[in-house]
Amino acid sequence: MTQTDLPAGAPIPRILALDLLRTLALLGMASYHFVYDLQMFGLVPPGFAVSGLFYWQARSVASTFLALAGLSLWLAHGDGIRWPAFWRRWVRVAGAAALVTLATRIAIPDYYIFFGILHSIALSSLLALPFLRLPWWVTLAAGATVVWASYALATPAMDAPLLRFIGLHTIPTFTVDFEPIFPWFGPVLIGLALGRLGSALGLWQWLSRWPGRPGPVLRALAWPGRHTLAIYLLHQPLLFGAVWAWVNLVR
Repeated sequence: MTQTDLPAGAPIPRILALDLLRTLALLGMASYHFVYDLQMFGLVPPGFAVSGLFYWQARSVASTFLALAGLSLWLAHGDGIRWPAFWRRWVRVAGAAALVTLATRIAIPDYYIFFGILHSIALSSLLALPFLRLPWWVTLAAGATVVWASYALATPAMDAPLLRFIGLHTIPTFTVDFEPIFPWFGPVLIGLALGRLGSALGLWQWLSRWPGRPGPVLRALAWPGRHTLAIYLLHQPLLFGAVWAWVNLVR
C-alpha cells in the first residue's frame, strides 16, 4: 500500500523489513555498549571502544537509528501531520531523553549524557517537520549539507557549554553519548528524503507485502525492532550490571 492508496492523513502500515533493520541496529548498539562497558571496568585497554572498527561501528549504528527516525517521520506523517500521534511519540522520546540525563548525571556526573541520541531524535523530529513538504532531493541535499557543515563551519564561537548541542564547537566534549545537531541532523533528513523517494518509487508498497504471512522466526526477530525505545532504556543498565557483577562478585 502506498501513500496514494491510503485515506488522507492515514499512516503507512508498519513494515516488517524496517523492524528487522531496527533489530539489527539494536544488536549493533548493544554489542558496542558491551565493549564500552568492558573498557570502563578496565577489561580491555583504554581507548579500545572508541578506536578502529568500534569507532565506525558506533557511528554507523547511530546513523542508522537517526535515518530510521527520519524515514519513520515520513511514513507516519508524509500525507499530513497527525498531531496527536506526533506529540504522543515526541513526549515519550523527550521524556526518555530526560530520564537518561538524570540517571547518568547521578551515576557518572563527569561524563553524563546531556545531548545523546534520544535528545537528538527529539529535537530533530521538530526541525524536520518543514521538510515533509519539500521535494526529496532538496531534503537529501540539506542532509548532506548538515554533515558537511559540521566539519567546515566549526568555530570557537560555538565552544560555550550551552552551545555544544549544536555541534559546531572546536574543543572536545566529554560525555558517554553525544549526537549534536551538526552532523547528526543530517542522517535524519537523509532518512526522510529516502522515505519520500521510496514512496514515489513504490518501495513501501512492495515491502508492505513482504513476506506475505511472516512465520514465527521472522516475527520473533522483528519484535525488538517494534520496541526500540524500551530496549534502548533497559539494555545498558543490564549490560553494565552484568559487567559490574563479573568484576566485583565473580572475577
